[in-house]
Amino acid sequence: MLWLKAFHIIMVVSWFAGLFYLPRIFVNHAMATNAAEIARLKLMEGKLYRFVTPIAWLAIVSGLLLWFIYGFSGGWLHVKVLLVVGLYGYHHYCGVLVKRFAADENARNHVFYRFFNEIPVLILTVVVILVTVKPF
Repeated sequence: MLWLKAFHIIMVVSWFAGLFYLPRIFVNHAMATNAAEIARLKLMEGKLYRFVTPIAWLAIVSGLLLWFIYGFSGGWLHVKVLLVVGLYGYHHYCGVLVKRFAADENARNHVFYRFFNEIPVLILTVVVILVTVKPF
C-alpha cells in the first residue's frame, strides 16, 4: 500500500504543478499582443491541459483506492473530498478557458487570472492541513 500512497502523492504533486502553471500562462496570454506569442501561448495551454488531465484522474482514482483500502473516516475527510471535487471543477473551468483562448474569445484581463491562479494554492493549503492534522 505504500507504493500506492507514493503514486498518489506523485500524481497530486504533478496535478498541482499543472494547475499552478496553466493560469500563469493565462496571465501572459491575457497580456500578449504579438501574434506569434499568442500562437505559442495557445499551444502551451492546450498541451499542458491535455497532459495534466489524465494526471488529475490518476490522482483521484489512487486517492479513492487509498480511501477504500484504509477506510479513512472523519469530518476532515468529508471536507477534503469536497475540496477535491471543487479542485476538479477548477480544473474543468481551466479547460473551458483554454478553449476560449484558442477561439480568441477571452473576456478577462490579466488581473483576473492573477487572482484565479491563487485558488489551487488555497485549496492545497487546506487539504495538506486536513490530511496532516486531521482537526476534526
